[in-house]
Amino acid sequence: MAAVATAREPTATSGSTGALDRAWERFRRNPIALAAVGFIVAEILVAIFAGQIAPYDPYHGDYAATWQLPSSQHLLGTDDLGRDLLSRLIYGARVSLAVGIISQIVLVLIGVPIGALAGLLGGWFDYLVMRVIDVLSSLPTLLFYILLLVVLGAGFTNIIIAMAITGWIGIARLVRGQVLSLKETDYVRAARAMGGSTWHIVTVHLIRNTLTPVIVTMTLGVPGAMFAEAGLSYLGLGITPPTPSWGQMIGLYQQYIQTYWNLTVFPAIVLAVTMLAWVLVGDALQSALDPSVRK
Repeated sequence: MAAVATAREPTATSGSTGALDRAWERFRRNPIALAAVGFIVAEILVAIFAGQIAPYDPYHGDYAATWQLPSSQHLLGTDDLGRDLLSRLIYGARVSLAVGIISQIVLVLIGVPIGALAGLLGGWFDYLVMRVIDVLSSLPTLLFYILLLVVLGAGFTNIIIAMAITGWIGIARLVRGQVLSLKETDYVRAARAMGGSTWHIVTVHLIRNTLTPVIVTMTLGVPGAMFAEAGLSYLGLGITPPTPSWGQMIGLYQQYIQTYWNLTVFPAIVLAVTMLAWVLVGDALQSALDPSVRK
C-alpha cells in the first residue's frame, strides 16, 4: 500500500506543474489580460506609495481654492473644502483595493476549510454546513449589509465583517464540490489507508488541488467587493470621512454633477476601470486554467 501511495502522489504534483505551465502560456498570449494585470499592479504601487506620489495632503483643505474645476494647479480640481481631488483619489485607492483584496482573503480562509471538511467528512457535518449555506443564501446581500452596518456602525473593519458573514458560502460550496470528486482518487485513499489524519488529507491533498477554481473566484470577487463598498459608502454606511473612498466621493458630490462634474465623474471612472481590469484578469485566468482548453 505504501508503494501505491508513493507512486500516486508524485503524479498529482508533477502534473500540476505542467498544467500551470500550460495555463501561463495561454494567459500570456492574452494581451488584454496582461495590460489589465499591469494596470492593477501599477494601481497597487500607487496605493502603497500614495504618500510620495500624491501632490497634496488629501486631508488638508485650502479654503481659498474650493470648488475648483481641473486646472494646472489642481489637475482634477478641488472639493468643497479645497482638498485636491487627485490626491484624494490616490489615497482612496488604498481603501477600495484593501476592501476588495482583504475581504477575499478572509472569505477564502473561512470558506475553503469549511467546504473541504464538509466534502471529506460528509454525514451530519456536511448536512449542517449545507443547511447554514441555504439559510445565508436566502438573505438579500445588500440589504443584509445595510442592516448589519446600521447596527455595527460604518467603518472599514465592519465592512469586512459584513462581507465575511455571507460571502464565504460561495467558496465553501465550490470547494465542497471539488472535494467530493477528489476524495475518491487513489492518492487520497492511499493516504487514508496509511493512517493520514483528516487535517493532513485536507491540507496536503485536497485544498492544494482545489486552488485553481478558488483563485479564479477570488479574482472575480475583488471587483464585487469593491462595488459593494462603493455602494455602502454612497449610502453613507461605508468608509467614514475624512478618509477618502471612491464610492464615498461619488455619493457625497453626486448632486453637484451638473456644475462640478469632476468631483463625481473622475472617481466613477477610476472605480469602473479598476473593476473592469479585475474582471478581465479573472476571465483570462478562468480560460487559462480551464483544463478543457486545448491549443
